[in-house]
Amino acid sequence: MSARVVLGVGAGIAAYKSCELLRLLTESGHRVRVVPTPDALRFVGEATWAALSGEPVTTDAWTNVAEVPHVRIGQSADLVIVAPATADLLARAATGMAGDLLTATLLTARCPVLYAPAMHTEMWVHPATQANVTLLRSRGATVLEPAVGRLTGADSGAGRLPEPADIFAVATRLLTGTRQDLAGRRVVVSAGGTREEIDPVRFIGNWSTGTQGYALARTAVARGAEVTVVAANVALPDPAGAKVTRVISARDMRDAVLAAADGADAVVMAAAVADYRPQARSAAKIKKDGQPPEPLRLTENPDILAELAAHRAGRRHQVLVGFAAETDTSADPAWAKLARKGCDLLVVNPVGGGLGFGTPDNEAVVFGADGSLTTIPRGSKEALADVVWDLVAARLE
Repeated sequence: MSARVVLGVGAGIAAYKSCELLRLLTESGHRVRVVPTPDALRFVGEATWAALSGEPVTTDAWTNVAEVPHVRIGQSADLVIVAPATADLLARAATGMAGDLLTATLLTARCPVLYAPAMHTEMWVHPATQANVTLLRSRGATVLEPAVGRLTGADSGAGRLPEPADIFAVATRLLTGTRQDLAGRRVVVSAGGTREEIDPVRFIGNWSTGTQGYALARTAVARGAEVTVVAANVALPDPAGAKVTRVISARDMRDAVLAAADGADAVVMAAAVADYRPQARSAAKIKKDGQPPEPLRLTENPDILAELAAHRAGRRHQVLVGFAAETDTSADPAWAKLARKGCDLLVVNPVGGGLGFGTPDNEAVVFGADGSLTTIPRGSKEALADVVWDLVAARLE
């Protein structure tokens, strides 16, 4: 599908990354009009944007006045992307200022608007910036969480522009009409597989890669949610627009999920959490010395999902979703597990034989506490995630 996209560029060093975003958009067949702020041209020049887009590039409303560009560009757009969105640009957009062509375009646009912030950590976490982001989100804009990593100079932290491919993926979903039914909602997603240390070298673990959990995070961001991911031993790039907390063990995950779940509208436990851990961790590597090893004694890990259900007793509006990777996907054990956990939905997906862990696709049956049964045929993990959020959104309403 070809669309008319406006790519707004703020005055940040990350502007050079938007050249790659522009390439992804144009190679997908979209017509892209680049609208930089005047100071953005200090980082990437007008000639570069014009050559890459094949469209005229202006920063003010006085060029081609007869075409009324400060109104027409926004009116005719199918999507507006602002990348990088600096602290200054977010502030001007939130207050409705229109001092240049980009901010005027933002005022006249009636299409989805996607902001990809980039700035130093201190600027991102400042209460003024956070208030502006909250205001923009309340008006229906999608504001991604910045990535964490190397910033200008020697600084590192939250504030890095999400990767162009990740911004493009969110933009694509917005162009295809992804519902914004999670706008204003806070959701928590767990992902990956926990590890329980035996000694400094070995651990009890599982094959989960976090792919399904990250798909749930990306789709929730695209549907307008504020997303926190608690990731256990995941080697994937952080999903654009989500806050990521990294953990190792089941007890680490319990603490992080319970903290993040406070005030959340929905919690989706997609991580593969180890049921057991060693009673004691050896401080030194256990060596093979020709003698029979000591038996490995195990103790149960906390049941995070059941604990979440117990904690929400006074706030039933919070929707809880559990995942169960099973070799036996028959209904009776699933209904029993749903009742035992106390969650609203239990997503049971088969594993083994090329299904489940580490694969690009998945299938599942979703058991509902209200007696509902939803079959999700084999397909992409993003497609499965969308069905899960459909069910969550219906219960939030």
